[in-house]
Amino acid sequence: MDFAYSPRLAELKERAAALADKIVIHEDACEADNGLSPEALRTIRDEVLASGLQAVNMPTEWGGAGLTILEQVVVQEELGKLTNALWDTVWRPANALSACTPEQRERYLVPDILGQRRDAVAITEADAGSDPQGITTTATPTAGGYRIDGEKWFVTVGDVADFFLVLALAGEEKAPTLFLVDKDLPGIRVKRVPRYMHTFVYEHPEYIFEGVEVGRDAVLGEIGGGYDLTRSWFTEERLMIGARTVGAAERALALATEWARERIQGGEALIERQLIQAMLADSAVDIAVNRAFVHQVAWEFDQGGDRKTLHAKAAMAKLSASEAAGRVVDRAVQIFGGRGYMRDYPVERLYRELRVDRIWEGTSEIQRLVIANEISKRGLGMLDFPTTASAQV
Repeated sequence: MDFAYSPRLAELKERAAALADKIVIHEDACEADNGLSPEALRTIRDEVLASGLQAVNMPTEWGGAGLTILEQVVVQEELGKLTNALWDTVWRPANALSACTPEQRERYLVPDILGQRRDAVAITEADAGSDPQGITTTATPTAGGYRIDGEKWFVTVGDVADFFLVLALAGEEKAPTLFLVDKDLPGIRVKRVPRYMHTFVYEHPEYIFEGVEVGRDAVLGEIGGGYDLTRSWFTEERLMIGARTVGAAERALALATEWARERIQGGEALIERQLIQAMLADSAVDIAVNRAFVHQVAWEFDQGGDRKTLHAKAAMAKLSASEAAGRVVDRAVQIFGGRGYMRDYPVERLYRELRVDRIWEGTSEIQRLVIANEISKRGLGMLDFPTTASAQV
Protein backbone atom coordinates (compact mmCIF):
# COMPACT_ATOMS: atom_id res chain seq x y z
CA MET A 1 0.00 0.00 0.00
CA ASP A 2 1.53 3.29 -1.14
CA PHE A 3 0.67 6.35 0.94
CA ALA A 4 2.93 8.75 -0.98
CA TYR A 5 1.40 11.57 -3.01
CA SER A 6 1.30 10.76 -6.70
CA PRO A 7 2.84 13.40 -9.00
CA ARG A 8 -0.72 14.50 -9.81
CA LEU A 9 -1.64 15.04 -6.14
CA ALA A 10 1.65 16.82 -5.44
CA GLU A 11 1.04 19.18 -8.36
CA LEU A 12 -2.52 19.92 -7.21
CA LYS A 13 -1.32 20.62 -3.66
CA GLU A 14 1.32 23.02 -5.01
CA ARG A 15 -1.19 24.73 -7.31
CA ALA A 16 -3.74 25.14 -4.51
CA ALA A 17 -1.05 26.55 -2.21
CA ALA A 18 -0.04 29.04 -4.89
CA LEU A 19 -3.66 30.14 -5.28
CA ALA A 20 -4.01 30.50 -1.50
CA ASP A 21 -0.89 32.70 -1.50
CA LYS A 22 -2.62 35.05 -3.95
CA ILE A 23 -5.79 35.18 -1.84
CA VAL A 24 -4.18 35.50 1.59
CA ILE A 25 -3.23 39.13 0.90
CA HIS A 26 -6.93 40.00 1.20
CA GLU A 27 -7.31 38.64 4.75
CA ASP A 28 -6.68 41.88 6.65
CA ALA A 29 -8.99 43.93 4.43
CA CYS A 30 -11.74 41.33 4.77
CA GLU A 31 -11.46 41.44 8.55
CA ALA A 32 -11.32 45.24 8.73
CA ASP A 33 -14.16 45.86 6.27
CA ASN A 34 -16.41 42.89 7.12
CA GLY A 35 -16.00 41.52 3.60
CA LEU A 36 -14.29 42.39 0.36
CA SER A 37 -15.00 44.98 -2.29
CA PRO A 38 -16.44 43.91 -5.66
CA GLU A 39 -13.07 44.76 -7.22
CA ALA A 40 -11.21 42.45 -4.85
CA LEU A 41 -13.70 39.65 -5.47
CA ARG A 42 -13.30 40.05 -9.23
CA THR A 43 -9.52 39.88 -8.83
CA ILE A 44 -9.83 36.66 -6.84
CA ARG A 45 -12.27 35.21 -9.39
CA ASP A 46 -9.75 35.83 -12.15
CA GLU A 47 -7.02 34.15 -10.09
CA VAL A 48 -9.26 31.13 -9.50
CA LEU A 49 -10.00 30.77 -13.20
CA ALA A 50 -6.32 31.16 -14.06
CA SER A 51 -5.45 28.40 -11.58
CA GLY A 52 -7.92 25.96 -13.15
CA LEU A 53 -9.33 25.15 -9.70
CA GLN A 54 -12.83 26.47 -10.31
CA ALA A 55 -15.64 24.01 -9.57
CA VAL A 56 -13.26 21.20 -8.61
CA ASN A 57 -16.24 18.90 -8.07
CA MET A 58 -17.66 19.28 -11.58
CA PRO A 59 -16.66 17.48 -14.80
CA THR A 60 -14.23 19.07 -17.23
CA GLU A 61 -16.74 18.74 -20.07
CA TRP A 62 -18.97 21.22 -18.23
CA GLY A 63 -16.08 23.57 -17.47
CA GLY A 64 -15.10 22.28 -14.04
CA ALA A 65 -11.74 20.98 -12.84
CA GLY A 66 -13.03 17.39 -12.74
CA LEU A 67 -11.13 16.32 -9.62
CA THR A 68 -11.60 13.07 -7.74
CA ILE A 69 -12.75 13.28 -4.11
CA LEU A 70 -9.20 12.73 -2.86
CA GLU A 71 -7.89 15.41 -5.20
CA GLN A 72 -10.58 17.78 -3.93
CA VAL A 73 -9.55 17.05 -0.34
CA VAL A 74 -5.92 17.91 -1.11
CA VAL A 75 -7.01 21.24 -2.64
CA GLN A 76 -9.45 22.05 0.19
CA GLU A 77 -6.75 21.39 2.77
CA GLU A 78 -4.59 24.15 1.32
CA LEU A 79 -7.51 26.56 0.96
CA GLY A 80 -8.57 25.86 4.55
CA LYS A 81 -5.45 27.69 5.72
CA LEU A 82 -7.06 31.01 4.69
CA THR A 83 -8.82 33.06 7.36
CA ASN A 84 -12.13 34.89 6.93
CA ALA A 85 -13.43 31.81 5.07
CA LEU A 86 -11.70 33.10 1.95
CA TRP A 87 -11.62 29.48 0.83
CA ASP A 88 -15.23 30.08 -0.20
CA THR A 89 -14.11 32.49 -2.94
CA VAL A 90 -12.86 29.36 -4.73
CA TRP A 91 -16.33 28.23 -5.65
CA ARG A 92 -17.61 24.66 -5.59
CA PRO A 93 -21.19 24.45 -6.92
CA ALA A 94 -23.48 22.32 -4.76
CA ASN A 95 -23.04 18.75 -5.94
CA ALA A 96 -26.85 18.41 -6.12
CA LEU A 97 -26.63 20.51 -9.28
CA SER A 98 -25.28 17.44 -11.04
CA ALA A 99 -28.95 16.39 -11.16
CA CYS A 100 -29.76 19.29 -13.50
CA THR A 101 -31.56 18.56 -16.75
CA PRO A 102 -29.62 19.66 -19.86
CA GLU A 103 -31.69 22.85 -19.96
CA GLN A 104 -31.11 23.57 -16.27
CA ARG A 105 -27.43 22.85 -16.71
CA GLU A 106 -27.05 25.51 -19.38
CA ARG A 107 -29.09 28.03 -17.41
CA TYR A 108 -27.66 27.46 -13.94
CA LEU A 109 -24.78 25.03 -13.60
CA VAL A 110 -22.46 25.96 -16.46
CA PRO A 111 -22.50 29.70 -15.61
CA ASP A 112 -22.01 28.70 -11.96
CA ILE A 113 -18.97 26.62 -12.88
CA LEU A 114 -17.49 29.47 -14.90
CA GLY A 115 -17.92 32.00 -12.09
CA GLN A 116 -20.67 33.92 -13.90
CA ARG A 117 -23.40 32.87 -11.46
CA ARG A 118 -23.36 31.69 -7.86
CA ASP A 119 -25.62 29.24 -6.06
CA ALA A 120 -26.68 29.26 -2.41
CA VAL A 121 -28.23 26.32 -0.58
CA ALA A 122 -31.45 27.23 1.28
CA ILE A 123 -32.32 24.27 3.50
CA THR A 124 -32.13 25.30 7.17
CA GLU A 125 -35.11 26.88 8.93
CA ALA A 126 -35.73 28.27 12.39
CA ASP A 127 -36.95 24.87 13.62
CA ALA A 128 -35.06 22.63 11.18
CA GLY A 129 -31.28 22.65 11.55
CA SER A 130 -29.15 19.52 11.45
CA ASP A 131 -32.26 17.47 10.62
CA PRO A 132 -33.80 18.82 7.40
CA GLN A 133 -36.86 16.61 7.88
CA GLY A 134 -38.25 19.33 10.12
CA ILE A 135 -38.71 21.88 7.32
CA THR A 136 -42.09 23.54 6.80
CA THR A 137 -41.47 25.49 3.56
CA THR A 138 -44.10 24.42 1.02
CA ALA A 139 -44.31 24.21 -2.75
CA THR A 140 -47.99 24.31 -3.72
CA PRO A 141 -48.84 23.15 -7.26
CA THR A 142 -50.26 25.84 -9.58
CA ALA A 143 -51.41 25.85 -13.18
CA GLY A 144 -47.92 26.61 -14.41
CA GLY A 145 -45.72 25.11 -11.72
CA TYR A 146 -45.40 25.76 -7.97
CA ARG A 147 -45.83 28.53 -5.42
CA ILE A 148 -43.14 28.49 -2.75
CA ASP A 149 -43.83 29.83 0.75
CA GLY A 150 -41.54 29.67 3.75
CA GLU A 151 -38.51 31.04 5.53
CA LYS A 152 -34.87 29.95 5.26
CA TRP A 153 -32.05 30.66 7.68
CA PHE A 154 -28.25 30.62 7.36
CA VAL A 155 -28.27 30.93 3.57
CA THR A 156 -24.50 31.07 3.23
CA VAL A 157 -23.31 33.16 0.26
CA GLY A 158 -26.89 34.35 -0.08
CA ASP A 159 -25.78 37.95 -0.39
CA VAL A 160 -23.81 37.35 -3.61
CA ALA A 161 -25.62 34.33 -5.02
CA ASP A 162 -28.19 34.88 -7.74
CA PHE A 163 -30.08 31.61 -7.41
CA PHE A 164 -31.03 29.24 -4.61
CA LEU A 165 -31.45 25.52 -4.12
CA VAL A 166 -34.59 25.58 -1.97
CA LEU A 167 -35.76 22.50 -0.10
CA ALA A 168 -39.55 22.52 0.15
CA LEU A 169 -42.47 20.13 0.70
CA ALA A 170 -44.28 19.71 -2.61
CA GLY A 171 -47.99 19.15 -2.98
CA GLU A 172 -50.47 17.47 -0.65
CA GLU A 173 -48.03 14.57 -0.23
CA LYS A 174 -45.49 17.03 1.24
CA ALA A 175 -42.81 15.40 -0.88
CA PRO A 176 -39.38 16.87 0.01
CA THR A 177 -38.08 18.41 -3.20
CA LEU A 178 -35.27 20.73 -4.26
CA PHE A 179 -36.16 23.69 -6.46
CA LEU A 180 -33.94 26.03 -8.49
CA VAL A 181 -35.15 29.52 -7.63
CA ASP A 182 -33.81 32.73 -9.14
CA LYS A 183 -33.08 35.28 -6.45
CA ASP A 184 -34.72 38.17 -8.29
CA LEU A 185 -38.19 36.58 -8.43
CA PRO A 186 -41.07 38.51 -6.84
CA GLY A 187 -41.82 37.39 -3.31
CA ILE A 188 -38.22 36.84 -2.21
CA ARG A 189 -36.87 39.24 0.38
CA VAL A 190 -34.17 39.38 3.03
CA LYS A 191 -35.58 39.17 6.55
CA ARG A 192 -32.29 40.09 8.20
CA VAL A 193 -28.53 39.61 7.98
CA PRO A 194 -27.36 38.34 11.38
CA ARG A 195 -23.91 39.06 12.78
CA TYR A 196 -21.77 36.08 13.69
CA MET A 197 -18.60 35.31 15.65
CA HIS A 198 -16.58 35.02 12.49
CA THR A 199 -15.92 37.65 9.85
CA PHE A 200 -16.92 35.61 6.82
CA VAL A 201 -16.10 36.95 3.36
CA TYR A 202 -19.78 36.50 2.48
CA GLU A 203 -22.98 36.77 4.51
CA HIS A 204 -25.58 34.26 5.76
CA PRO A 205 -28.90 36.10 5.33
CA GLU A 206 -32.32 34.90 6.36
CA TYR A 207 -34.80 34.89 3.48
CA ILE A 208 -38.58 35.04 3.24
CA PHE A 209 -40.23 33.23 0.30
CA GLU A 210 -43.79 34.51 -0.01
CA GLY A 211 -45.88 33.38 -2.96
CA VAL A 212 -42.81 32.81 -5.13
CA GLU A 213 -43.97 31.44 -8.49
CA VAL A 214 -41.70 28.98 -10.29
CA GLY A 215 -42.29 26.74 -13.30
CA ARG A 216 -42.38 22.96 -13.36
CA ASP A 217 -38.89 23.12 -14.82
CA ALA A 218 -37.62 24.50 -11.48
CA VAL A 219 -37.68 21.02 -9.91
CA LEU A 220 -34.13 19.73 -9.39
CA GLY A 221 -34.04 15.97 -9.76
CA GLU A 222 -37.35 14.35 -8.92
CA ILE A 223 -40.39 15.28 -6.85
CA GLY A 224 -39.71 13.67 -3.47
CA GLY A 225 -35.99 13.33 -4.15
CA GLY A 226 -34.94 16.31 -2.08
CA TYR A 227 -33.69 14.44 0.97
CA ASP A 228 -31.52 12.11 -1.09
CA LEU A 229 -29.90 15.02 -2.93
CA THR A 230 -29.47 16.90 0.35
CA ARG A 231 -27.93 13.86 2.06
CA SER A 232 -25.43 13.46 -0.78
CA TRP A 233 -24.54 17.15 -0.47
CA PHE A 234 -24.11 16.84 3.30
CA THR A 235 -21.89 13.78 2.92
CA GLU A 236 -19.37 15.41 0.60
CA GLU A 237 -19.49 18.77 2.40
CA ARG A 238 -18.71 17.08 5.70
CA LEU A 239 -15.64 15.48 4.21
CA MET A 240 -14.51 18.82 2.76
CA ILE A 241 -14.99 20.44 6.17
CA GLY A 242 -12.70 17.76 7.55
CA ALA A 243 -10.08 18.65 4.96
CA ARG A 244 -10.33 22.41 5.49
CA THR A 245 -10.13 22.12 9.27
CA VAL A 246 -6.97 20.04 8.95
CA GLY A 247 -5.48 22.80 6.79
CA ALA A 248 -6.57 25.51 9.24
CA ALA A 249 -5.06 23.59 12.15
CA GLU A 250 -1.80 23.19 10.25
CA ARG A 251 -1.56 26.94 9.67
CA ALA A 252 -2.33 27.66 13.33
CA LEU A 253 0.38 25.22 14.43
CA ALA A 254 2.91 26.68 11.99
CA LEU A 255 2.23 30.19 13.28
CA ALA A 256 2.40 29.08 16.92
CA THR A 257 5.65 27.21 16.34
CA GLU A 258 7.25 30.21 14.67
CA TRP A 259 6.09 32.48 17.48
CA ALA A 260 7.35 30.05 20.14
CA ARG A 261 10.79 30.07 18.50
CA GLU A 262 10.97 33.87 18.40
CA ARG A 263 9.28 34.85 21.67
CA ILE A 264 11.75 35.19 24.55
CA GLN A 265 10.40 34.97 28.09
CA GLY A 266 12.56 34.60 31.19
CA GLY A 267 15.69 34.55 29.08
CA GLU A 268 14.72 31.68 26.78
CA ALA A 269 12.47 31.00 23.81
CA LEU A 270 8.99 29.71 24.57
CA ILE A 271 9.69 26.62 22.52
CA GLU A 272 12.24 25.53 25.14
CA ARG A 273 9.51 25.33 27.80
CA GLN A 274 8.17 21.84 28.26
CA LEU A 275 4.55 22.93 28.67
CA ILE A 276 4.75 24.73 25.31
CA GLN A 277 6.45 21.70 23.75
CA ALA A 278 3.57 19.51 24.96
CA MET A 279 1.02 21.76 23.27
CA LEU A 280 2.96 21.72 20.00
CA ALA A 281 3.35 17.93 20.16
CA ASP A 282 -0.33 17.33 20.87
CA SER A 283 -1.25 19.62 17.99
CA ALA A 284 1.08 17.82 15.58
CA VAL A 285 -0.56 14.50 16.54
CA ASP A 286 -4.08 15.92 16.08
CA ILE A 287 -3.19 17.13 12.59
CA ALA A 288 -1.32 14.04 11.42
CA VAL A 289 -3.96 11.56 12.57
CA ASN A 290 -6.89 13.48 11.11
CA ARG A 291 -5.17 14.19 7.79
CA ALA A 292 -4.53 10.48 7.39
CA PHE A 293 -8.15 9.57 8.11
CA VAL A 294 -9.65 12.28 5.90
CA HIS A 295 -7.44 11.14 3.04
CA GLN A 296 -8.39 7.51 3.65
CA VAL A 297 -12.11 8.26 3.51
CA ALA A 298 -11.68 10.37 0.38
CA TRP A 299 -9.78 7.51 -1.26
CA GLU A 300 -12.60 5.12 -0.32
CA PHE A 301 -15.11 7.47 -1.95
CA ASP A 302 -13.13 7.25 -5.17
CA GLN A 303 -13.25 3.46 -5.03
CA GLY A 304 -17.05 3.59 -5.20
CA GLY A 305 -17.77 2.15 -1.78
CA ASP A 306 -21.16 1.72 -0.12
CA ARG A 307 -22.73 5.17 0.19
CA LYS A 308 -24.32 4.54 3.59
CA THR A 309 -21.01 3.42 5.07
CA LEU A 310 -19.25 6.37 3.46
CA HIS A 311 -21.92 8.68 4.87
CA ALA A 312 -20.94 7.47 8.35
CA LYS A 313 -17.23 7.72 7.59
CA ALA A 314 -17.63 11.28 6.35
CA ALA A 315 -19.38 12.01 9.65
CA MET A 316 -16.40 10.51 11.48
CA ALA A 317 -14.01 12.68 9.48
CA LYS A 318 -15.95 15.88 10.14
CA LEU A 319 -16.44 15.11 13.82
CA SER A 320 -12.84 14.18 14.52
CA ALA A 321 -11.11 16.79 12.34
CA SER A 322 -13.29 19.73 13.38
CA GLU A 323 -12.94 18.98 17.08
CA ALA A 324 -9.20 18.38 16.75
CA ALA A 325 -8.78 21.67 14.88
CA GLY A 326 -10.60 23.43 17.70
CA ARG A 327 -8.07 22.01 20.16
CA VAL A 328 -5.12 22.98 17.97
CA VAL A 329 -6.19 26.58 17.45
CA ASP A 330 -7.05 26.96 21.14
CA ARG A 331 -3.48 25.94 22.00
CA ALA A 332 -2.15 28.32 19.36
CA VAL A 333 -4.04 31.25 20.91
CA GLN A 334 -2.64 30.27 24.31
CA ILE A 335 0.92 30.16 22.98
CA PHE A 336 0.52 33.61 21.45
CA GLY A 337 -0.80 34.95 24.75
CA GLY A 338 -2.35 38.41 24.55
CA ARG A 339 -1.48 38.74 20.88
CA GLY A 340 -3.46 35.60 20.18
CA TYR A 341 -6.53 37.50 21.34
CA MET A 342 -6.05 40.33 18.83
CA ARG A 343 -8.03 40.28 15.60
CA ASP A 344 -5.07 41.29 13.46
CA TYR A 345 -3.43 37.92 14.23
CA PRO A 346 -4.58 34.99 12.09
CA VAL A 347 -4.78 32.59 15.06
CA GLU A 348 -7.50 34.74 16.63
CA ARG A 349 -9.52 34.73 13.43
CA LEU A 350 -9.09 30.98 13.03
CA TYR A 351 -10.23 30.52 16.62
CA ARG A 352 -13.55 32.22 15.83
CA GLU A 353 -13.97 30.70 12.39
CA LEU A 354 -13.33 27.07 13.29
CA ARG A 355 -16.05 27.07 15.92
CA VAL A 356 -18.82 26.85 13.33
CA ASP A 357 -17.36 23.66 11.84
CA ARG A 358 -18.75 21.77 14.82
CA ILE A 359 -22.21 23.16 14.02
CA TRP A 360 -22.97 23.60 10.33
CA GLU A 361 -23.56 20.75 7.90
CA GLY A 362 -24.66 18.78 10.96
CA THR A 363 -23.54 19.37 14.54
CA SER A 364 -20.97 17.17 16.27
CA GLU A 365 -23.87 15.55 18.11
CA ILE A 366 -25.58 14.67 14.83
CA GLN A 367 -22.34 13.17 13.52
CA ARG A 368 -22.18 10.95 16.59
CA LEU A 369 -25.73 9.78 15.95
CA VAL A 370 -24.93 9.01 12.30
CA ILE A 371 -21.89 6.99 13.35
CA ALA A 372 -23.74 5.16 16.13
CA ASN A 373 -26.60 4.33 13.77
CA GLU A 374 -24.16 2.72 11.34
CA ILE A 375 -22.62 0.69 14.16
CA SER A 376 -26.06 -0.39 15.35
CA LYS A 377 -27.25 -1.47 11.91
CA ARG A 378 -24.05 -2.83 10.35
CA GLY A 379 -21.57 -3.40 13.11
CA LEU A 380 -17.97 -2.22 13.25
CA GLY A 381 -17.01 -3.28 9.72
CA MET A 382 -16.67 0.35 8.67
CA LEU A 383 -13.54 0.58 10.79
CA ASP A 384 -11.74 -1.74 8.37
CA PHE A 385 -10.07 -0.84 5.09
CA PRO A 386 -12.08 -1.98 2.04
CA THR A 387 -10.82 -5.31 0.72
CA THR A 388 -11.85 -5.00 -2.94
CA ALA A 389 -10.38 -1.65 -3.97
CA SER A 390 -7.68 -1.83 -6.63
CA ALA A 391 -6.88 1.78 -7.45
CA GLN A 392 -3.64 3.34 -6.28
CA VAL A 393 -3.36 6.78 -4.69
